[in-house]
Amino acid sequence: MKIPSYHQNLLSDTQRLTAFYEAIKEKSRGIIYDLGTGSGIFSSWAAPLASFVYAVEKDYRTAKFAQKNLKSFKNVSLQINDAKNITFNEKADLIICEMVDTALIDEEQVPVLNAVRKYLKNSGDIIPCGVFNGLEAVCLKNSHPIYQEGNISQNELRSKLFIYDKIDFKKYIKEDVEYNVNIPINKEGIVSGIRITTFTLLTPKIICGTTPMLNPPLLIPTNPLNMKKDENIFVNLKYTMGGGLDTIKVSVERIP
Repeated sequence: MKIPSYHQNLLSDTQRLTAFYEAIKEKSRGIIYDLGTGSGIFSSWAAPLASFVYAVEKDYRTAKFAQKNLKSFKNVSLQINDAKNITFNEKADLIICEMVDTALIDEEQVPVLNAVRKYLKNSGDIIPCGVFNGLEAVCLKNSHPIYQEGNISQNELRSKLFIYDKIDFKKYIKEDVEYNVNIPINKEGIVSGIRITTFTLLTPKIICGTTPMLNPPLLIPTNPLNMKKDENIFVNLKYTMGGGLDTIKVSVERIP
């Protein structure tokens, strides 16, 4: 398979690939859209199980790799376009759309699905089918949001993971969101940030946590608070799904 250099990292993430392969094998049938097909690997898995696959990739250079990789499949049509701008003539039994990232902030999963969902049959499926997001209070030194590389020290954690949102991709998703969350502190020290972790539901029975190339935890700095064990903080978190990391606004305060 011919792939651009970035996709070599994606294809080396075997945990991510295995989860998607199992979901595609289980759900593929009839008419399939593969939105953001990249180099075409998901379409190549779906095509033998489908009557027809509409693969879409808006990046011209990447689409040329997909074109070469999918040329042997007579039931795959590749469009070089933004999926949000396409009028589909056949409704889908399955939509594959892997534009997910941590909290769905920095990729176009939500805007794309909100635009295309009307073409999904009532009995249709979406891969992934949803996510749920959790946050923890942490002690951070960074001054802007960054994706975590490697492990974070247990000494920097100040709370347990709290699930603050669950999202079903078959339903309309509000893009501008605000969350108010109370977090119990379980370790004394400075709270100067939050860590967001996203878990991806490929199907209702297949869940994928953080992998090297799928949803690394997001570390977001906040105003610092010196906290004691068993105290609580109030977290106000706002962002735009698909709007980028610059849309994140977060503040924390001690609950008296």
